[in-house]
Amino acid sequence: MSRRSHRRITARRRDPALVFAALGDATRLAIVAKLSAGRPRSISQLTAGSRLTRQAITKHLRVLETAGVVRSVRSGRQSLFEFHPEPVEDLKKYLDLVSAQWDHTLARLKSFVER
Repeated sequence: MSRRSHRRITARRRDPALVFAALGDATRLAIVAKLSAGRPRSISQLTAGSRLTRQAITKHLRVLETAGVVRSVRSGRQSLFEFHPEPVEDLKKYLDLVSAQWDHTLARLKSFVER
């Protein structure tokens, strides 16, 4: 991978819109829940107990990986996927900031209306 490609991928992974979009799907949220419970899992392990095909799980994992929420690690002949919490933690900080701004704005509106 060239340096330029790596920088582009890194920049995309820092984009909160990608993380919101990746987590905006129920199947991907279920995958993240399974992965956040602990150890890395293979596609076969993630497919077990669901009606989704390996190909469908793989597509969802690629979306999560592009957003930086999931990382793949080679183990022998298979890829194992693990949860990477940093982008989700960054979203939480962003949402906390927006929430504080709204609280401040609503407090100003309330004081204006109550005059």
